[in-house]
Amino acid sequence: MRKANVYMHGILAGIFTEEIRSQKYFFVYENDYQGPPISHTMPTNKKNYSFDQFPPLFDGLLPEGAQLEALLKLEKLDHDDCFGQLIVLGSDLLGAITVEELHD
Repeated sequence: MRKANVYMHGILAGIFTEEIRSQKYFFVYENDYQGPPISHTMPTNKKNYSFDQFPPLFDGLLPEGAQLEALLKLEKLDHDDCFGQLIVLGSDLLGAITVEELHD
């Protein structure tokens, strides 16, 4: 299992989790988070979200084409390791979201 803190405008919004065995993903808003939703499709009035594949919101933040290939080579990441890519790029994503790996 891998986890990451997800920030919106620098404020901790919630935890994003990859369950490796089941190949599922989960996002849980922090109980005291009062900011805007991290996505219009993930409003804050619902606290828990689960996905059977890498969530489109986070997938849309990842590079494609030559930039992706350069990242994979530089960081020695697997092409299918979207969670790993997100962690590596976490502080340099487009928009208001940043991601930081959470170590238990």
